[in-house]
Amino acid sequence: MQEKPWPIYKIKLGTDRDIEIVESLRKHTNATLRIDANAAWTTDEALEKIKVFSQLGVEFIEQPLAKDDWAGMEKLFAESPLPLYADESCVFENDVEKCVNHFHGINIKLTKCSGISPALRMIQNARKLDLKIMLGSMNESTIGSSAIAHLLPLVDHVDMDGPLLLKTQGIEGLNISEGNVCIAGKTGLGISFY
Repeated sequence: MQEKPWPIYKIKLGTDRDIEIVESLRKHTNATLRIDANAAWTTDEALEKIKVFSQLGVEFIEQPLAKDDWAGMEKLFAESPLPLYADESCVFENDVEKCVNHFHGINIKLTKCSGISPALRMIQNARKLDLKIMLGSMNESTIGSSAIAHLLPLVDHVDMDGPLLLKTQGIEGLNISEGNVCIAGKTGLGISFY
């Protein structure tokens, strides 16, 4: 964090030391922290942890409970001091409506929902239902992340760090620097191979 500071960090949790981890990270940065619990918490555990995280400047929590724990998410939605985003609970177009009154927003992943067209329909539906939208990624290279980048004006948040984790790709046209995303403006995805 000190060698290469970023304005936003997504912290993957789901351990018995979650609070300790975030407290330790907070000592080293004032950056925005977002937490992905990876469906690892129970409802009571989530409520306890989220209350602490709200005091540590966490922006939101992604997928706190198991993907099909709708009763738990309804309770958490009513009591959480932080916004809650669906990930595994919202994969396909018909999942968006289920998230109302359970989540404040959804995370759309092009590789899970089947591509750009379904993602656009999910974005439109989420907006109608007053849900916030994040575009996410798993291990996309510059190619997949360039597709994500073209949808950025339509969403509230993005998680597209896949290309940053690769040493070489042989692709140019997408630049991610200090939290800013730029595309080359070429045709198609705006990328080229070298």
